[in-house]
Amino acid sequence: MTEPQASPTGSVEQLDAALGLVVEGFSGVIRVIVDGGIVHESAHGWADRAHQVPMTVATRIGVASGAKTFTALSVLALVEQGVLSLATTARSLLGADLPLIDAAVTIEHLLAHRSGIGDYFDEEQFDDITDYAMPVPVHRLDCPEAYLAVLDGFPMTGTPGAEFRYNNGGFVLLALLAERAAGRSYYDLVDELVCRPAGLTATAFLRSDELPGDAAVGYLHLDGPRTNLLHLPVRGGGDGGIATTATDITTLWEALFSGQVIGDALRADMTRPRSTDSYGDRYGLGLWIDPTATAFRMEGYDAGASFRSFHSPEGWVTWAVLSNTSEGTWPVARALAGWCPTAAEAVSTAE
Repeated sequence: MTEPQASPTGSVEQLDAALGLVVEGFSGVIRVIVDGGIVHESAHGWADRAHQVPMTVATRIGVASGAKTFTALSVLALVEQGVLSLATTARSLLGADLPLIDAAVTIEHLLAHRSGIGDYFDEEQFDDITDYAMPVPVHRLDCPEAYLAVLDGFPMTGTPGAEFRYNNGGFVLLALLAERAAGRSYYDLVDELVCRPAGLTATAFLRSDELPGDAAVGYLHLDGPRTNLLHLPVRGGGDGGIATTATDITTLWEALFSGQVIGDALRADMTRPRSTDSYGDRYGLGLWIDPTATAFRMEGYDAGASFRSFHSPEGWVTWAVLSNTSEGTWPVARALAGWCPTAAEAVSTAE
């Protein structure tokens, strides 16, 4: 399609120049779409350093907390089906499990990071993302129910609904609640309710101890052989761990805003700002919202994974940056923000 005269982006030449300054040493995939057409797509570095397997645009890469959007969409699809409601309490499905969670905590509180529950992985407590160690052997964490041992024992930190506080454990809890309400595996729910309707062909929760040949190994540093195998659960539990491609991520944005995953009314509720954090970023239900524009983003940061994707639903611009290193995404995201002023504030506080 022809780019509208009012496009907020620079030229393709300016884009290539901006990325050329930051891709040296980058390991991952970049995809940029303007007004429905791909204007940049590139792969860099190694998917597997030990065996010198090059990264390709089809390589599946872990997106850490990008999984939260998939969890949110799965839960909201169950809401649309009447299996859950935003007012459903966690306690109604937990029974005697996790007794320290307040009886007033609802699905909506959890989706909006306003639950006040204690977090098993409070990122504010760590100077480096690689400092955290799971309190149980990572090979045991292979489904949401297995995370009960990790989630238990954390007292409430606030009143349900009172304030925004980013919470990883809340999205693990959402995966568990979705399983119990639907009577099916969380991983099956994500596939059935999000991936298939959206037409995502490469997205899945892969086990880190049996990665297929088209999946990237995660690395703790920008160079060197140390992988993230011992730092993360063997299979994600709702707050992280999904592997996908840049193509699938940009496809998901289109599917979300064309009604293929959830209906218009529920999408409007998902994208309505519930909170503003200390940086001015707004948050809805499983999505970050641009501070000033009608635009949205997904992001993730973990040992051996970094990810950010931006989407303006008017069709101006969509981009995705996926890296199999902890810090690789951020310089590229900043370069894209400079090229696309609409996205500038959304990445101004990038890690």
